[in-house]
Amino acid sequence: MIDKICTFLTNRIRKEMPDVDDERAEVINYGLQNIVGEIPKVILVFIIAYILGIFKWTLFTFIILFVYKGASGGIHLKTHLGCILFTTAFYCLIPFVSQYFELTGVVKYITTLFIWIFGMIMIKLYAPADTESVPILQNKVRKKKRIVSYISFSVGLLIALLINNSMISNIIILSHFIQTLTITKIAYRLTKSKYGYEVYGDTSPESV
Repeated sequence: MIDKICTFLTNRIRKEMPDVDDERAEVINYGLQNIVGEIPKVILVFIIAYILGIFKWTLFTFIILFVYKGASGGIHLKTHLGCILFTTAFYCLIPFVSQYFELTGVVKYITTLFIWIFGMIMIKLYAPADTESVPILQNKVRKKKRIVSYISFSVGLLIALLINNSMISNIIILSHFIQTLTITKIAYRLTKSKYGYEVYGDTSPESV
């Protein structure tokens, strides 16, 4: 359905703007798919969050992960349905589960330290984790996104350590850990995805 809507809109744009060639039309269509595809995902996520009584915490999860997720990248499922289900599960399950455990004292510090070490290694190896549809091939861009990933990931976990609110701390720690998992080679293999740099260029994440 989304593909048909975006194709229709793209054709309308080409009709109104005859100078748009096939290459530009493909870019426009892809952009429309991203925009239109986000609408049902966001609506569904917040409807389910409201039903579960975690609306404000789901919104918080969106906000706290915005920079790190945008910089580090991660898997994208191949179908709109799969993407909707994954996004809904991601942003609803994290705050929902965070209600039922508490990290305190030494356990909190040790857990956060291990997650930080794991995350820094994964960022070094795989961030920014691009996709075939949106490859990131320029060394300058990859380096910038990796630096932002390092900083946002570290700052997020530092906030989780300093804050006394258990719910907020849990969401930050769990969301940053799961987001890091989505950039790994294992996650890409499980979803049958490929990194964009592997498909379109010889640039390796380690060498950038």
